[in-house]
Amino acid sequence: MRIPLSAVLSVILYLSAPPGLVLAEDVPAPDPAPQADTVATKDPVFTQEQLDQMLAPIALYPDALLAQVLMASTYPGQVSEAVTWSKANPKATGDDAVKKVANQPWDPSVQALVAFPQVLATLGQDPVWVQRLGDAFLAQPDDVMGGVQRLRHQAQAAGNLQSNQYQSVTVQTAPAPASSGKSAQAVTTSSPPTTIIIEPSDPQVVYVPTYNPTTTYGTWAYPASPPAYYPPPPMYYPGSALVAGLAFGTGVAIVASLWGDCDWGNNDIDIDVNRYNNINANNRITNNQNKWQHNAANRDGVPYRDSRSRQQYGRQLDGATQRTAFRGDDAQRAQARDKARASMDRAGIERPATSNRQARQQMREAQAGNSVGNRMQPRSDNPRATDRRQETRNTQARQQNNQVSPRRQGEGQGRQLAQNRPSNTAGRARNNAFDGVRSPSRTSAQARRGRTSQSFAQRPSASRAAGHQISRPSAPARRGGGGRR
Repeated sequence: MRIPLSAVLSVILYLSAPPGLVLAEDVPAPDPAPQADTVATKDPVFTQEQLDQMLAPIALYPDALLAQVLMASTYPGQVSEAVTWSKANPKATGDDAVKKVANQPWDPSVQALVAFPQVLATLGQDPVWVQRLGDAFLAQPDDVMGGVQRLRHQAQAAGNLQSNQYQSVTVQTAPAPASSGKSAQAVTTSSPPTTIIIEPSDPQVVYVPTYNPTTTYGTWAYPASPPAYYPPPPMYYPGSALVAGLAFGTGVAIVASLWGDCDWGNNDIDIDVNRYNNINANNRITNNQNKWQHNAANRDGVPYRDSRSRQQYGRQLDGATQRTAFRGDDAQRAQARDKARASMDRAGIERPATSNRQARQQMREAQAGNSVGNRMQPRSDNPRATDRRQETRNTQARQQNNQVSPRRQGEGQGRQLAQNRPSNTAGRARNNAFDGVRSPSRTSAQARRGRTSQSFAQRPSASRAAGHQISRPSAPARRGGGGRR
């Protein structure tokens, strides 16, 4: 039996190898690389340190108000517009303020925030923070809700979160984790074992708390990343004394403005359909729409931070019916265009072209004699000012010619004819190599006349013999009797 040479060499190498050396055949094959989707779900967009830093200014808001802020932050562009509107209307609060912006092209969650101008004043101090907050809530809702509970427990342990005449603070056993692909151990380690719920003491009056996050939560766990402090506007917190680390200003009377609430069991937001429809009469929902969902059409083109959110919410804008919303085209802008067109019609101004076919038609009319300048003037049938001035000068010239002597009148007429006679450069194009290209017949006639003239010039004797008179240039006429000879 013959043993293969490769097998013999393998045995020799194995026996001669040092004890600590492991050959390539003995190393197990590495696990296959994880798929892109798996990596995207495992890698968080924000760390726990970043989440705590951005949630600290609002974590102690009442649950219903916190839910409205989280929903509205996913539309940062519209939040900025609401901040501008609130600054222009500082006295508009409560349900009346929400009804005033019912025709604004904003998401209902953004419209609900105008009921609380002090909240918009805080959000308006840092638009970048608002956008990051919304991106975190879209990409990591479980981590965001868990971070709020973690901060509330820290404030309670520091003695700065308790019930009073403005708010009611209750502690409940944390609900069982929902079946969302996570293990129970993973949820309990990231979230406290109990849930702290904050509600207004009077359901129809909401007091927005203001506090300094750097001191309210006790010793901050991340000294390198302290939370930001946004000072409250003084007009909404006049002389308020600190109560357990929190200050409360003037209460906001509401009935239907707050229609969202935090669902701590599922880490999402529930919608009170009755309150929602009571305040959003132009955008009603059905009873089965009691869970909040992000509407990408109201994003106003603001890009999403993570790839998973781009894939999930970017598909909502694939249809042609929603492209106008993505580009910012809405009913308000369409109404403004209609008003502009109506004002142009009243002034007698022709509307601009709305299609290529209409633009070509207008161009043909302009070439036929309807100039664009006359069409854009409200009174195009009246003579222009330049024409009236030219006519006045011509009339004055005629009157002066009637008063002068016949000799000067003749000289004046001669000069006038010379001025009106088109020159070689201004009246018509100068002869060049391309002269007559568009008129072949005229070019041929000119060529024949040239050949005939050349033939007569070359044969003067033949012309005399035929009896034709040959013209010679005459001497220039002399002016007067004097002059050089």
